[in-house]
Amino acid sequence: MSAEGESEIAQWARSLEVGRAAKDAAFRQSPDSPVSAADRPRFRGLEFFPPDAGMRYRLALQPSPSETTIQMEVSRGTPRRFRRVGYFEILLAGTTVRLWAYRSVPAPEEDQLFVPFRDATSGKESYGAGRYLDVVARESGEYDLDFNEAYNPYCAYSDSYSCPFPPPENWLTAPVRAGERMPKGLGSP
Repeated sequence: MSAEGESEIAQWARSLEVGRAAKDAAFRQSPDSPVSAADRPRFRGLEFFPPDAGMRYRLALQPSPSETTIQMEVSRGTPRRFRRVGYFEILLAGTTVRLWAYRSVPAPEEDQLFVPFRDATSGKESYGAGRYLDVVARESGEYDLDFNEAYNPYCAYSDSYSCPFPPPENWLTAPVRAGERMPKGLGSP
């Protein structure tokens, strides 16, 4: 790898760490934090897997043959409706897998895709119900899918939230050791 490539990766890793520190601060101080006021004094920050540049992908979205509306079960309350818009094909642990992308119904204002998933770390190293990615198209039409940005739903930190469960079509058998880890000592197990 060239020095230019190394510096790009170093810049990416620094930017990721800055974003993680900002999220920790928001969870500690924001009135919208999913961490309860009672838990904040013992909140020491979120747990993350180390940054892994190999878990970043630039991909085209393969459109769904029919944009089917599905119901995702949620941690509490009424299931939520999502439109299946397409999938990403990813080489993960030596195997090509499909990861489906969705938009909530009704569609949000922003042009963002919701990619919930479970993997072999779920319930062991990462939150048991799964994690989420939010991805936005680049000007080229491709998407940056970065598992280092995978985050726990708010219901991982408090039972007062209703969070969609990743559908079985997004259950990966390979481990994804990138992004947020299992929360320790807060909210739901």
